[in-house]
Amino acid sequence: MDWAAFRDRFPVTRRWAFLDHAAVAPLPDVAVAALREYADNLAEHGVTAVLGWAARIAHVRRLAARLINAPDPDDIYFLPNTTHGVGIIAEGFPWRPGDNVAVPAEEYPANQYPWMNLAGRGVEVRSVPSRGNRVHVDDIRAAMTDRTRVLAVSAVEFASGFRNDLALLGQICRERDIFFFVDAIQGLGVFPLDVQALGVDALAADGHKWLLGPEGAGIGYVRREWVDRLHPVGVGANSVVKPFDYTAIDFALKPHAGRWEGGAYNVPGITAFGASLELLLDAGVENVERRVVELTDYLCERAPAAGLEVFSSRAAGEKSGIVSLLAPGRDAEAVRRACRAAGVAVAARAGRVRVSPHAYNTFSELDRFVEVVRGMTNDPPMTHQ
Repeated sequence: MDWAAFRDRFPVTRRWAFLDHAAVAPLPDVAVAALREYADNLAEHGVTAVLGWAARIAHVRRLAARLINAPDPDDIYFLPNTTHGVGIIAEGFPWRPGDNVAVPAEEYPANQYPWMNLAGRGVEVRSVPSRGNRVHVDDIRAAMTDRTRVLAVSAVEFASGFRNDLALLGQICRERDIFFFVDAIQGLGVFPLDVQALGVDALAADGHKWLLGPEGAGIGYVRREWVDRLHPVGVGANSVVKPFDYTAIDFALKPHAGRWEGGAYNVPGITAFGASLELLLDAGVENVERRVVELTDYLCERAPAAGLEVFSSRAAGEKSGIVSLLAPGRDAEAVRRACRAAGVAVAARAGRVRVSPHAYNTFSELDRFVEVVRGMTNDPPMTHQ
C-alpha cells in the first residue's frame, strides 16, 4: 500500500500532526470535493437535481453494506449520530418490566444514558466494571441473568482503547438468546467488522471518527429478523413503502431498516461520507488495520522515552487505534494543551493522554508527539527516526 499517496488526500497534514481520530477526524480532500459538488449542484439546480442525489444515497448505502457485510443494502439506514442509533434499539425494544441490559461501565455516555432512561419502564442496567484496562468477557457473562435481553457494547472502548472480543460476545448472545448491539464508532473503518459472522443484531456508528466523514452522517444496521419486533420510533413520511405519494395516507412501513429514516436525508453529509468510504474501501480495511497497528505499536515503544506509561492493553486481539497513556507527574490536560500549541492534536480522557493515529499518519509525527511531551520535562529533544 502506498501510504504516502494516501496521506496526500489529507490537507490537515500541512499544519498538524493530527493524532486524534477517536474525537473528530479531519476530512480527506475527496470528501471536501463531494461537499462542494453537492453545494454547487444545489445552488444551480435546486430540487430538479434530486434524482441524481437519490442515486448517490443508494450508492453510499451499498458501500456501507459492503463495509460491514450486511446481507442487503436495505439493512442499512442513515443516522445523524450514534446516539440516535442506540435510541432506536433502546426505545423500540419489546421490553417487559424486570428485564435488564448488560453494559460495560466504561462505555461512552451515548451507550449508557439511553439504557438508563428505561428505568421508568422497569428495565435494569447491569453495569460491568473494567479490570484495569480490560473488559473481561467472564465479567460480562456473570452479569447476565435469565432476564437479560440486550448486551450493548462498543467495538472499542473510547477511553482505554480496549478492543472487545465481538466474536465471543456474539456467540454468548446467540447461546442465551440475547440481542447483541454494537456501538461501532471507535473501530469501524480501521478494523473489519462482519455483522453476519459476528451475529450482530444491530449496530450504530457516526462517520466522523475513523470513517473520516463529516459529523451528522453515519450508519445504522438492524438484522432483518428484528425489524418487525422493534417498535418503530421516529417514523415519518420516508418510513413508509410509498414515501413520495404525499396525498395518500397509507401507514405501510418499509419492511427493512429504511423505516427508521423518517425524514429528509442529510444529503451533503451522506455524499461526503460516501467519498470517505470509497477511499477506505479502495485502500482495504485490512490494510488500514495493519498500518494503524504498526503505528500504535511504534508509539508504545517510544512512549517511555517521554516518561509516558502505556495504559491500553496491547495484547493481540485487544489492541486498537487508541493508545491511552499515563503521564506520571503531569496533568493529562496540560499535556494536551502543550501538544496543541506545538501543532500536535491529541486528547485527554479519563485523566490520561489519548493518542489515536490513522493510516495516513507517520512515524515522524509520533516522534513529534513524544518530543513535545519530553520537552515538558526539560529534557533535550529527541532525533526523528
